[in-house]
Amino acid sequence: MNRKKLIIGLVLVVVLAAVVYANLNFTRTTGVDVNTEKIELRDLEAIVSASGKIRPKKSVDISADTMGKVVGLAVNEGDVVTAGQFLLQIDPRNLQTQVNRSAASLAAAQSQLAETRTSVTNAQTNLKQAEENLERQRELLKAGLTPRETFDRAENDVRLRQSDLAQRVQSIKTQETRILQEEANLENANFDLGKVRIDSPISGIVTRRNIEEGETVVVGTMNNAGTVLLTVADLSVLETEVEVDETDIPFIALGQLAKVTIDAFPDKTFPGRVTEVGSSAIVTAGAATSRATNFKVVVTLEGEVPDVRPGFTCTAVITTATREKTVAVPIQAMTVREMLVNADGSLVRATPTEGRTPPARRLTTAVELEPGQSRKEIEGVFMVTDGKAVFTPVTIGIAGDKYYEVIDFLKGGDEVIIGPFTSVRSMKDGDAVKVTTNFANATGK
Repeated sequence: MNRKKLIIGLVLVVVLAAVVYANLNFTRTTGVDVNTEKIELRDLEAIVSASGKIRPKKSVDISADTMGKVVGLAVNEGDVVTAGQFLLQIDPRNLQTQVNRSAASLAAAQSQLAETRTSVTNAQTNLKQAEENLERQRELLKAGLTPRETFDRAENDVRLRQSDLAQRVQSIKTQETRILQEEANLENANFDLGKVRIDSPISGIVTRRNIEEGETVVVGTMNNAGTVLLTVADLSVLETEVEVDETDIPFIALGQLAKVTIDAFPDKTFPGRVTEVGSSAIVTAGAATSRATNFKVVVTLEGEVPDVRPGFTCTAVITTATREKTVAVPIQAMTVREMLVNADGSLVRATPTEGRTPPARRLTTAVELEPGQSRKEIEGVFMVTDGKAVFTPVTIGIAGDKYYEVIDFLKGGDEVIIGPFTSVRSMKDGDAVKVTTNFANATGK
């Protein structure tokens, strides 16, 4: 009998132990399945990416300043030229005729000036003779040897000679002024004649040629652009002009480093630096008002870029900020919750139970605010503490590709929930969780 009771007792003990074990095991396995990642110190790099086209820093469109037929074309597209090198010539015959006409007019004016100066000399001689005759007539009149009429004629003759001399002197000034005008006309004609020969203004490569020998060029007017004959570009310094969204412009500054990837060379990256940041928005004619607001940013490439052509499409990745060995949290771990906060900004949490971290109080219509408390949307992460999801506010700094810089609250080794997305989205502070995957050694920026 005692033996039977002993066996029954042992069976009851085993059953009770099994029940206790099952309960404990069930308790440990309850909760939302989550993925976590341990906080590590990382090197972060905040970037702004934008697309644009490659262009030379210095490029000159060459147009004609005079109309005419092209009679000499010395370069082809792709030729390397130096500053001052002959490029093309326009038929000079009409302009040469104008030069010859202006030169002849100048020679005639100079000849006429010489004649006028000779006549001035003669007028001076005649005036001197008239003055001497007047003086003799005055002496004779005093001696009573000549009539008054003769003296008056001599006096009038002096006046006439003086007037003639003054007129001829004034004619010299007029002729000198005319000569200056003819010289200016000749200089202008020679300047126009010089326009028929076009030399390269810079050293570089002929990137475009829009004219053929024998064609007639058109000079631009106020409402009609002239013919662009050639384009010469200096490809020793290249840059790209990209359009950056207005939300990223405050982080762009002169001198920031950039990496430029050219679509034609997808496996290569070329270093660059920001050299210009637009101060006004890019305006597109006829664009809809809902179009995004962009600003111009120019990135100058450093070093040589072989086999490049102006107009190549590229992408510039500008580094706006860097951090070394900083606390970083995965982007997918960040979330926003509306919580109760005290006047000092701390969360209002429930009373601790059994030594565990109390959950913060979420807002419901039944929550009554105490003095100093307020409702506030807070950005933070969920940390795993004793099988519970604990909402922790964080202050973030720069943003990398995959991680945010955390300025406060978190430290290396802390475990934060990064997914699944649906779980993080609906998670509440204090919810029971079960870690299924821990990315302790995940890498990235």
